[in-house]
Amino acid sequence: MKHVAVVMGGYSSEYKISLASGKVVCNTLDRSKYIPYAIHILPDRWVYVDEDNTEYFIDKNDFSVDYNGKKIVFDVVFNAIHGTPGEDGLLQAYFELIGMPHTSCGFYQAALTMNKRDILAVLKPYGIKTAISYYLNEGDYIDVEAIIQRVGLPCFVKPNRSGSSFGISKAKSSDELLQAIATAYREDSEIIIESFLDGTEVSVGVINYQGEITVLPITEIISENDFFDYEAKYLGKSQEITPARIDSKTKETIRDIASRIYKILRMEGFSRSEFIIVDGTPFLLEVNTVPGLTNESILPQQAKEAQISLPDLFDNAIILALQKHNNK
Repeated sequence: MKHVAVVMGGYSSEYKISLASGKVVCNTLDRSKYIPYAIHILPDRWVYVDEDNTEYFIDKNDFSVDYNGKKIVFDVVFNAIHGTPGEDGLLQAYFELIGMPHTSCGFYQAALTMNKRDILAVLKPYGIKTAISYYLNEGDYIDVEAIIQRVGLPCFVKPNRSGSSFGISKAKSSDELLQAIATAYREDSEIIIESFLDGTEVSVGVINYQGEITVLPITEIISENDFFDYEAKYLGKSQEITPARIDSKTKETIRDIASRIYKILRMEGFSRSEFIIVDGTPFLLEVNTVPGLTNESILPQQAKEAQISLPDLFDNAIILALQKHNNK
């Protein structure tokens, strides 16, 4: 029996979503193989929360916990933290320093993909198309005319290092642009402003499944709101259609790009890339490395379409993490 630390929570606005993902992982893991522990990583404490909601502090020296008079040292970590510190490389670096196997990608890949500006800049030389963009850091002079001249209207204003659509706005005028910038700065001190792409939004998961890089069925996203915002993602204000209703040529193009991204970045674990298709051409929006893991989340939907159950999906991630650690 392997002791599995399922880390969840985090320090960002995504912590509630992460707690939901982590709970699903704990409830889904095969009890004949694994003993899951719900580990809440929060700004003021790292704790194991048992079934009675009693908290036991984690020893950060070796990521262990004293529980009922016994020291538990975990065999592997299942990472279900969206945003910092589980998706931006901080926890990955910590786990690698203490020699703890974990299910997510390496710290460099996590830090790179969490930074929208950097990941797009790295992938552009490989011919992967992206929207026209403009960058701002908190404190920079806001030249509204220069921004509009560069990206046009409408445009999207996004925190550079945030997920789950927190802080993202669609601006249709100069006044809305200034409001959108202020909203984005509440999530991050760096922002990215992108041109509006009028097309079909899709999401595609890529995973290492049983030792093979596997592209999952593509999901088409239709938002009831102006774009795929928080309400659309988590409050039922969208349709998510898997497999996506796109022609076979476009489907193969997207599958090829998503697979290339996974290989170019030397990714491990889960990944989910977002695209907008404009006249048959996919434009990359972002890459997620700790996607939602509830039954309703996009990547589990795609796995189900590919005949991969949640228990198998999670079991595979743990097996690969342990194999990687043992092969070092």
